[in-house]
Amino acid sequence: MFTNRNIVLGVTGSIAAYKAVELASRLTQAGGNVDVVMTKAATEFVTPLTLGSITHRPVHTDMFAPSSDVDMEHIVLAERADLVVVAPATANIIAKLAAGISDDLLCCTVLATRAPLILAPAMNVHMYENAITQDNLAKLRARGFSIVEPAYGPLACGEVGSGRLADIEDILGIIRQVLARGGDLTGKRLVVTAGGTQEPIDPVRYIGNRSSGKMGYALAGAARDRGAEVILIAAPTALPVPVGIEVIQVQTALEMREEVLRAAPRASALIMAAAPADFRPQSSAQSKIKKETAKLVLELVRNPDILSEVGGELVKVGFAAESEDLIPNATQKLHQKRLDLIVANDITAQDSGFAVDTNRVVLIDRWGNVEKLPLLTKLEVAHRVLGKVVELLGKGRTQSIESTNW
Repeated sequence: MFTNRNIVLGVTGSIAAYKAVELASRLTQAGGNVDVVMTKAATEFVTPLTLGSITHRPVHTDMFAPSSDVDMEHIVLAERADLVVVAPATANIIAKLAAGISDDLLCCTVLATRAPLILAPAMNVHMYENAITQDNLAKLRARGFSIVEPAYGPLACGEVGSGRLADIEDILGIIRQVLARGGDLTGKRLVVTAGGTQEPIDPVRYIGNRSSGKMGYALAGAARDRGAEVILIAAPTALPVPVGIEVIQVQTALEMREEVLRAAPRASALIMAAAPADFRPQSSAQSKIKKETAKLVLELVRNPDILSEVGGELVKVGFAAESEDLIPNATQKLHQKRLDLIVANDITAQDSGFAVDTNRVVLIDRWGNVEKLPLLTKLEVAHRVLGKVVELLGKGRTQSIESTNW
């Protein structure tokens, strides 16, 4: 997503300026061309040499630098930028931009660019909450700036409150979301499910499975990065909530069914990467079952098949985790649930499947085409799956229905 993208990173005079080094590093490692523009105050907290060493590009600090090899630096930087992000953004720079003041290289670059603009404020909590700062931020939002809200916590001044620079992951998430505008899923709404449901036995114990949710979260993030509006319906996981995605937390298969059936009618595609439990206890104890109980017998009942219940014109993608007869079993599931695409993986392989960051899958579409993918990261698998979804959306669900191998 960042490969060969021209990103201007503005750094201003905040103690959080040191965090801009990590942001510059992450963007550069991801393939971005990062041009850093520093205010004079920023150079008091971190040196241009540090940021230049990270980005392998000149760092710009002075609009009138005689040694500059870029004519009219602010215009050149502004015109070639795919994105401008100011992190950290102090109350001072926010006020100047809201008023249209252009007395330094960074302000001039921001005012001259037509690229999307992101600000990540960082300052004392009282400065941030001051009505003047809030009014300035409101003005900038109204003018199209994306604001990454600061985090709550201990501040360098000793106060506790909102004003910490947002986590780098959150800033990167907003950058991805902004750069995704115009992607091949722009204008599409995707519902993605993730994780393994937990069916309660009592308030402490539950029936579950080994699904980590990593594949579903990778799909949700990749869909966001391609411009989609994403609704992620997630069973309990240890994964952080992704930025720019609507997340609906559920626990049981019945709760997941309810949310999927609510969201599906408004969706272009449903990708069911979750592992809802096939069975649930017929009844759940209201208090903890003591281990002194000599014997515990659970009567299980089947959970509904969520995918089979979803109808309409949306594209439906399912997953098949199999321990034997991978392609025949996955193909049977494809037919039974009337899916457009199924993603099958062998759960006996140690380098793919549950709780790892890689996967080796087979893609089978409704026409019987089979594509075996090599071992890939789950993010790479997600993009391959979404590429198929884009193709299916282009064909339309009703096209060539007579030739479908359901």
